[in-house]
Amino acid sequence: MTGKQQRVQQLDSFDPSERRAAIEALARGLPPPSETGNVNMHMHSFFSYNALGHSPSRLAWDARNRGLYAAGLCDFDVLDGLEEFLGAGQLVGLRTTVNLETRAFVADMADADISSPGEPGVTYIMGAGFARVPAPGTDAAEALAQYRRRAKDRNVDLVQRINPHVPEIAIDFEADVVPLTPSGNATERHIVSAYVARAAEVFDTTEALAIFWARTLNAPLHVVDGLLADPPQLEDRVRSRFAKRGGLGYAQPSRDTFPPVDDFIAWVRSCGAIPMITWLDGTSDGERNPAELLGSMRMRGAAALNIIPDRNWNLAEPNERAIKTANLRDVIEIAVNLRIPVNIGTEMNKRGLPAVDDLAADALRPYREIFLDGARIMVGHTLLERYAGFSYIGREAESEYPNAADRNRFFAAVGALPPLTPSRAAELQEMGSSKALDWFRGNVAI
Repeated sequence: MTGKQQRVQQLDSFDPSERRAAIEALARGLPPPSETGNVNMHMHSFFSYNALGHSPSRLAWDARNRGLYAAGLCDFDVLDGLEEFLGAGQLVGLRTTVNLETRAFVADMADADISSPGEPGVTYIMGAGFARVPAPGTDAAEALAQYRRRAKDRNVDLVQRINPHVPEIAIDFEADVVPLTPSGNATERHIVSAYVARAAEVFDTTEALAIFWARTLNAPLHVVDGLLADPPQLEDRVRSRFAKRGGLGYAQPSRDTFPPVDDFIAWVRSCGAIPMITWLDGTSDGERNPAELLGSMRMRGAAALNIIPDRNWNLAEPNERAIKTANLRDVIEIAVNLRIPVNIGTEMNKRGLPAVDDLAADALRPYREIFLDGARIMVGHTLLERYAGFSYIGREAESEYPNAADRNRFFAAVGALPPLTPSRAAELQEMGSSKALDWFRGNVAI
């Protein structure tokens, strides 16, 4: 292994000082980035769950080496990777932003599936463009801590419901799951990994392991043999059997399981970040009328839209593909008409997902500039809010740019500036918010 390969590997260390030293070493003497015009604004790191165990620094490094125009970190329920990701982006020459994703309950849609299949009233939702972690002792910090606690409580309860059904491989949440994460924010996918690992320990022959999973998954042995040869598929099957609707540990969520959507939106706005609607594929009752959904969420205070394009077009079955690509076209058209920026990404929380969407693909090429503008707006907002206190959803921006199209153009122009360097970031910090805002205005042309 070369020194460079070792440093790349160290980017995924659970030790933050080791990650920092590695990214600093890798960044020395880097040539200017060669941009492809692609973006990935929705990448989970190991602070929630990344299928390859990648840290925020590794995500920034890989994104830069793939020539991404911009990249966005997006972890569930935490902002643990915020400073690391923004700092790594400055070191390697990458435009960056940081998001947070969670699930929330929409009381007036309590009878309709939205973006969490089989769970009426539950929607995935995001806060986009967090410029900083809320200061300790503030209401915003307490709310963020509560999201983490609620997620942990749900996962502890899930383990307690699963264990009685599989006593041979019962796990302890604190001892077996939490160590799989660098900061204690274990997810459902970590739980599944822990059960799969425990089974491999308990059943010391391939035959015994196959018999156990065949019984537990209600699957023929020949199917299980294939799953054992394909660990990601095994984990998907275990997750479905253990944690999803109808599974051994599943509990139907209620309005008390997740925070009210209006509370989450208010918290995001209190942080100066952008509440962001999430879109699945337009086939649920809650998404069947995208104009109504986007309009309703915008009235609540949401101001952007997130889409995972790959699951809307990259489909083998022709009829399903036709339906979902038409739904994709419709929701993008509505977002554009409403002047709502569109955020895209691939999540990277499951093996097999692409590292980046190919915006040259036939299904996505018509929306390339829309997606790039969305990325620029998120990056521009992050810069303006972090250094100038000028948020996309703030009163000052809305007053200065009452026309949403004008506001989008200004924030996109800031986001299109060359990637921030550590020295430029220090200069902006030293300027103070008023002079920093003047600097940004003086360096863009709209």
